[in-house]
Parts: sequence; C-alpha cells; structure tokens
Amino acid sequence: MLKKNDSPRRRLLLRATTGVGIAYTAAAAYPFLSSLQPSARARAAGAPVEADLNGIAEGQLKTVEWRGKPVWILRRTPAMLSSLGGHDAALADPNSDIQQQPPYCRNPARSIQPEWFVCVGICTHLGCSPALRPTGAGEDLGADWPGGFFCPCHGSKFDLAGRVFKNVPAPTNLEIPAYRYINATRIVIGEDKGAA
Repeated sequence: MLKKNDSPRRRLLLRATTGVGIAYTAAAAYPFLSSLQPSARARAAGAPVEADLNGIAEGQLKTVEWRGKPVWILRRTPAMLSSLGGHDAALADPNSDIQQQPPYCRNPARSIQPEWFVCVGICTHLGCSPALRPTGAGEDLGADWPGGFFCPCHGSKFDLAGRVFKNVPAPTNLEIPAYRYINATRIVIGEDKGAA
C-alpha cells in the first residue's frame, strides 16, 4: 500500500533515474556519432591547396596534388594562346557547354587569366594522365591537331585549353577545378573565385 508521503519520493527517484538514463544514453551515443565525422586526414584530402606561380617559365607545366589528383598549372606563351583559335570545328565541345569548369572559366581560354591554365590532369575517358605536347609538329597525331594534351592510353587529344577533339575516346573536356588568385603569384585550388 502507498503511504501519503511516498509520492514526492517516487517522483524524485523517477527523475533521478531518468536523468541517469539520459546521461548514459548520451555517453554511449557520442563515440558512435563522432565516428560518422570525416577524419582529419579525410578533411585535409579535400582541403584547398595553395600553389606558387613563381618560377614557372612560359610554356612550362607544373603539377600540384589536390584531392589525390594531379592539377596542372600551365603558363601559356602568346603562341600557345593564339593556337586556341581556328580549330573550333574540330572540337567536340568548343564552347564548354558541358559543365567541366566553374562559370568564370567558361571562355575560349577556360581560365581566369588567359596566360595561366589550371586543370585536373586526368583524361575524361578512363582516368589516364595525358602528356603535354605543345605543338603538333613532328607528331603523327593528325594534321588538324595544333598541339595540346595527348593521352597515350587510348589516343584522346585536347587543345591547350583542355577542350577535347571530336572522334576520340574522351567524352568531355578536361575538368577545371574551382580556383582563385590570392595575389599575382599565388593561387588557391579548391576555392571559388568569389571566396576570400
């Protein structure tokens, strides 16, 4: 039988038991929920990367790693820039209609500043790494190819803006990552132009 003074005592015990149960549930759930967060290594792998443009001569290609992928930084010469025109009919996507670049790089040079070309150095066919062949001269790659990037795995050809030629295995242009300039000699790959 219940006594009159047992009711406040029961409420106190019920509240204490409930509080302890909630505390134990939170303590048990914390390790599980924290294991769902990406590790520091995974966060670092997707983090933006700074690249120094100093020391890259005209016509030279520098490779940096971002998200486990090679990213090329090519300092194009005036001759390389002039080679970007006149072969649009031979390209599969000359106007970069397929979104393989940020909106601010959707131009004939596919870059923020025409002199500097930044792209992911992986062929869009099967993931091989194309080679820089700045001129088509001396190459047995077709008379209509002005030079650019050639993938030796299956023969895909890209111009010096990473635009793919027709009738090759690669389906799309080379990917342009988001990037921005910190100053005249440094860029950040993996952050948009509008970020500060």
